[in-house]
Amino acid sequence: METTGGIQASLSGRYAVALFDLARDGNALDTVANSLGAIKAAIAESADFKSLINNPVLSRDAAGKTIAAVASSMGIDPLTTKFLGVLAENRRLSQLPAVIRAYETLLSNHKGEVRAEVTSAHPLDSDQTAALQKNLRARVGRDVALDAKVDPAILGGLVVKIGSQMIDSSIRTRLNSLAHAMKG
Repeated sequence: METTGGIQASLSGRYAVALFDLARDGNALDTVANSLGAIKAAIAESADFKSLINNPVLSRDAAGKTIAAVASSMGIDPLTTKFLGVLAENRRLSQLPAVIRAYETLLSNHKGEVRAEVTSAHPLDSDQTAALQKNLRARVGRDVALDAKVDPAILGGLVVKIGSQMIDSSIRTRLNSLAHAMKG
């Protein structure tokens, strides 16, 4: 079954498809996904790690050794560690966030899921996440994998993006709409 859905058109997409194919052949789709999730969290939380992957002056050798040490300390699986080494060797570590997003999309397509990007003012707990997935599943007719983000600027409510569709129930948008209506 074809699951790439046009992802191969981008550089990061081609890397993600290659990693996905290797993981599928090695029965390690979820293992790689878990490792990529840990890396995604590290990029979001660590300014040093973000600086490492975006450093254009770091030599290929130094980038490879550094990323291997980071992967080892994080307990990243061997396939993903080798993949990170390839990215470092090819000077493509800056593409890592886009590769992770593309891999997540490929995995969701493979599982018959649709991905939804959910932005909330506060982190969602497991009950809220489960309820949201249930409601979205009823709306789109497929299982939904959530990519949760926190943005306090929306004040409250949720912003949900599924493909090209956006559901914005944030308080910020409601206040902006009210202010616009009052200007008349």
